Amino acid sequence: MNSLTDRTSVTRRRTPLNRSQIAGFWGAWAGWTLDGMDSFIYALVLTPALTELLPRSGYAATPANVGLAGSILFALFLVGWGLSFIWGPLADRYGRTKVLAGTIFTFAIFTGLAATSHNVWELGIYRFIAGVGIGGEWALAGTYVAEAWPEDRRKMGAGYLQTGYYAGFFLAAALNYTIGVHYGWRAMFLTGAVPVVVAILILLRVKESEKWEKAEARTVRTKPLREILGPAYRRRTWVACILLTIAIIGLWAGAVYEPSAVIQLATKAGMAKNDAIRTASLATGLLSIATILGCLALPPLAERIGRKKTLAIYFLGMAVAIVGSFGWAFYLPNGLAPFIAWLFVLGFFGGNFALFSLWLPEQFETRVRATAFAFCTSFGRFVGAGVNFLLGAAVLHMHTLGVPVALTAIAFIVGLFVIPFAPETRGEVLPQ
Repeated sequence: MNSLTDRTSVTRRRTPLNRSQIAGFWGAWAGWTLDGMDSFIYALVLTPALTELLPRSGYAATPANVGLAGSILFALFLVGWGLSFIWGPLADRYGRTKVLAGTIFTFAIFTGLAATSHNVWELGIYRFIAGVGIGGEWALAGTYVAEAWPEDRRKMGAGYLQTGYYAGFFLAAALNYTIGVHYGWRAMFLTGAVPVVVAILILLRVKESEKWEKAEARTVRTKPLREILGPAYRRRTWVACILLTIAIIGLWAGAVYEPSAVIQLATKAGMAKNDAIRTASLATGLLSIATILGCLALPPLAERIGRKKTLAIYFLGMAVAIVGSFGWAFYLPNGLAPFIAWLFVLGFFGGNFALFSLWLPEQFETRVRATAFAFCTSFGRFVGAGVNFLLGAAVLHMHTLGVPVALTAIAFIVGLFVIPFAPETRGEVLPQ
């Protein structure tokens, strides 16, 4: 009995957070939320934006051309995401908070500029540069929270942080349901400029993490990128790259094509255009809520059964959900309701990204942590850009959306064979 009381008392006595840690978390969370909102705005306004801009660029706005141009532009966006690895070494050298604010400034300004696009080329350039900023935010927010929060809280902090990205999806869906339907796609991009305020607050209110300051004081200057690819870290770096690549392929296959799939199914069910758009927004909201629940459920599970087993469960769930939604429900005669039901399952297991916010910082020392996080995420985005281009070509060739997206489930099955090569860090403290 005493032992149970002792354990309960230890569980309740968590290290209190100070004002800087709280402000830092909410700054990182808000940036990640608005990052998610900005990145998903494109998926929601893809069809209306390209329908207007393609004729101005000399191309007919046919469904095939909209699909192909959308995939090409999104591939450019992912290449921008991939180039975001530049932020990692900057953060290891100059600190987490300043560089985090820089990433938010970048994606906010160029998302807002996308509203001024006169043709698809301008839209592509703005989205490419916005991608560079958006891609860096996760690595720096995840690194900051892992270092700034006390050891007994940082694991759940990773889960809380990751909910921000999907809260951004929900926010984008809500904006599309209200602003997008009434004022169009340009107004949606203008809302993406709001994160500039968050960047200013981060610069003014959030202190640098003590772990980085201590590491900076004792570090002999090295090249962090060379170090994470050297003998000490090479294996865990490349395994993390592969696992993140698989997660990114699944996220963007499911999440990016979900609104288009819902609009197609709603139109097939006899809905008017605006009603179909609203239905897509509601479905995206459901997907987002489910993913937030998946993010919150993940850290306790990872603490109980380990990082590797948890990721295996989430990867298997993603494979089943992608096949169930895009491979089966999408082709049913009345598939709208079953497809949306499967989206909840897809969203929940899409919370696998919370594991990387928890797990990646545990695998690298402070002096190279931001570089490693940014490099691994960027690698996955480069590959994701290529896969997205192939998906667009497959949709054009097969004249259907469902089967090409459903085939991405294969990546998660491959991931189950890669997970055993990753290090298990359950029970270990964050390395200094």
